[in-house]
Amino acid sequence: MPEGGDQPQPRQHAGRLGDLTAQYPVPNHPGVPPSQTAGRVSKLYAVFTVCSLPAKGKAVISGLHHYALEVPDLSVAEGFLQDFGLETGEKDGSLVAMCPGRQQEQVRLVEAPAKRLHHVTFTLRPGTNDAVREALERSGTPVIEPPPGATEDGLWLRDPDGTAVQLLDEPQAPARPAAEVLVNMGGTRQRFDVAQWRTATEDVLPRRLGHSLLFTAQPARMTDFYTQVLGLRVSDTIHHDLVTFLNAGPGDHHIFGFISSTHRGFHHASFEVPSIDAIAVGADRMRAKGHQTGWGLGRHTIGSNFFHYNPDPWGSWIEWFSDIDQIDDCWVAGDWDVPPHLWGTPPPETFLANSEPTPTKE
Repeated sequence: MPEGGDQPQPRQHAGRLGDLTAQYPVPNHPGVPPSQTAGRVSKLYAVFTVCSLPAKGKAVISGLHHYALEVPDLSVAEGFLQDFGLETGEKDGSLVAMCPGRQQEQVRLVEAPAKRLHHVTFTLRPGTNDAVREALERSGTPVIEPPPGATEDGLWLRDPDGTAVQLLDEPQAPARPAAEVLVNMGGTRQRFDVAQWRTATEDVLPRRLGHSLLFTAQPARMTDFYTQVLGLRVSDTIHHDLVTFLNAGPGDHHIFGFISSTHRGFHHASFEVPSIDAIAVGADRMRAKGHQTGWGLGRHTIGSNFFHYNPDPWGSWIEWFSDIDQIDDCWVAGDWDVPPHLWGTPPPETFLANSEPTPTKE
């Protein structure tokens, strides 16, 4: 895990992500290579090369296990999550949801008067539990009792925003197997004598929870905590600390992150589906069931994944994604002045609205 000086230090910025859509429109230059439109790149963090950093004895998260929300109506929540493509059930008085074919809780919902983030849960890499405890002790972060409605498994603590965080000393459950997607694009020719349309929609349901982004009023402090104490790494940022993406080492470009806001809250969770066809079919399914129109189809800039977001019944978002960038220990974090989407319609005005109640001081 890098020392403090090795991490890019986010800075406060008064802008809003929606401003970037107008300030930095995505140009349409057919045939122009990316090198000729590189003026939109603010800078690169050349210091964040982690290839040679020793991993031994460091507290390292392996992935996002699940997220939990308080919501006012579990029956509404169950119908919405089933329409999205998840399997639901009851556990310890809470509603839980899983991806078909994956034996791992991905969502936990606790009934309460108003929607708010309840907790987030991560899994640890094998053999790092003692290192995590040492890191928590060095940082002065106490281990706490689980919040009501949560399990007692693993370690519990609170991040600088006061959100309960659960750390499980167990591996991630394998995602449902998916067929290889053969493509005939660019210079690649993989599919011969196969009519792709006949099988493109056979497997369209979510395979795994990939990442979640939270609202925060203190992105620099939150980034420092999750990197220096819990061992995540900065993948990229948009406009300094307007949006921060964090990774857990080799694998997905990001598993967690923050969006600057007036107060803490839950912005979205994102689930991987097998293909871009699965995203489109899912969007059609949600529209057919009467749900509000979301945002997509599009391709993100940071992470490069195809996406479609659905507004949930409580003012936050849930996303399908496919084709996200994969990184290794040599990834170099960048600070980018770009809109959130490479192509597609602009995000709706409500996309960055933090609908959670402002926390009261305890």
